[in-house]
Amino acid sequence: MPRKTTVSASASLFAEPAGLKPLAERMRPRELGEIVGQIRLIAPGKPLRRAVESGHVHSMILWGPPGCGKTTLALLLARYADAQFRALSAVLSGLAEVRAALEEAAANFTRGVRTVLFVDEVHRFNKAQQDAFLPHIEKGVIVFVGATTENPSFELNSALLSRCRVHVLEAVGQGDIVAALRRALADGERGLGALQLRIDDHSLELIAQAADGDVRRALTLLEIAAELADEGHINEATLTQVLADRTRRFDKGGEQFYDQISALHKSVRSSDPDAALYWFTRMLDGGCDPAYLARRLTRMAVEDVGLADTRAIGMAIEAWETYDRLGSPEGELALAQLVVYMAVAAKSNAVYRAFADVRAEVRASGTLDVPLAIRNAPTRLLQSLGYGKGYQYDHDVAGGVALGQQCLPEALRGREFYQPTERGLEARIAEKLRELRAARAAASASKAEQDEAE
Repeated sequence: MPRKTTVSASASLFAEPAGLKPLAERMRPRELGEIVGQIRLIAPGKPLRRAVESGHVHSMILWGPPGCGKTTLALLLARYADAQFRALSAVLSGLAEVRAALEEAAANFTRGVRTVLFVDEVHRFNKAQQDAFLPHIEKGVIVFVGATTENPSFELNSALLSRCRVHVLEAVGQGDIVAALRRALADGERGLGALQLRIDDHSLELIAQAADGDVRRALTLLEIAAELADEGHINEATLTQVLADRTRRFDKGGEQFYDQISALHKSVRSSDPDAALYWFTRMLDGGCDPAYLARRLTRMAVEDVGLADTRAIGMAIEAWETYDRLGSPEGELALAQLVVYMAVAAKSNAVYRAFADVRAEVRASGTLDVPLAIRNAPTRLLQSLGYGKGYQYDHDVAGGVALGQQCLPEALRGREFYQPTERGLEARIAEKLRELRAARAAASASKAEQDEAE
């Protein structure tokens, strides 16, 4: 069982009168066994659970979506460790508040009392604010617990990460959320047990589904439903009001955003129209700007479809223009059509790779000279220096190609950057290019023999 812990009055989550607290706060777990979900981390026998129960806690970063139990776990760390709990919000606190909390922790430390310093939304602190914690973590003045919904690798500085262990929490499963709802309905002390509410299993599942992995949100929805219940019965009509206009997890510019655009791009690349359309719709549903999606889809047409289907880039521009003219929601259908087309189209990134290779070569080889034959020769001086000498105008040559003409710098003679695939239209390009390259190689060999003979 957890031991009694001292909690800073300014940061206490339990100091307010119980009657004023929302249901989600009243039902906050008071021991590890009450936490729903997170089996991978805190199931009996797991390393983190053993550490917490023994009171041997370490500084950590808790990374996970809203309502998965980050704050609750931080509170329980302090309770089991018999430590003072001090909470800061990176949204509301500045450097002055951070310093005050650290001074308080230092005073506790001199009295032999540990402090669990919980920083919610820690990714919102800048580098200087994050650095302020470092010496106190190193000296053991605080057990630092940072909570974030964003990827710590991108949002937290490396110095702070090196001093903390990252624990990944997951969205709570629907079954676990239903269990939390049942507990709240049965609990007469902290929950809604005194109201004797009636609600069927299907309705509980609907609430859990609407919560989208967020236990706090589920309990809030249940509390609203209880307030609207008709004579203690939470029926379908009540739920229709409570669950209207619910939204899915999506943070514009955050981890969810980048995960989903990555999923869309890779689904198109993998020729999976069902997955591509799903992620496209998820992003629209989350409030992503369709113009942003139009730009990214155009990028996919160039990078991943490429010359295997040259219609894709034209369709991308047309779909983008259609959206600009129609707006939402009508114009979104043009983008959805583009998503499906590109997913099933032949794919090639040959030009993308060739362009990257050429850029690398340009950086590596520096300023190589343009072959004299293909230099511009507008003056007599330049002509006398050999500019344009021997140039063959391709349209005047049989077959329309001057096969013996060297266009790459001499140091790169024979280099082949573009390697077309055998998919879609590019297969025909590959066939044509093989013929041209073979003919050029033969012409070059013939010229070399003539030069040697002379």
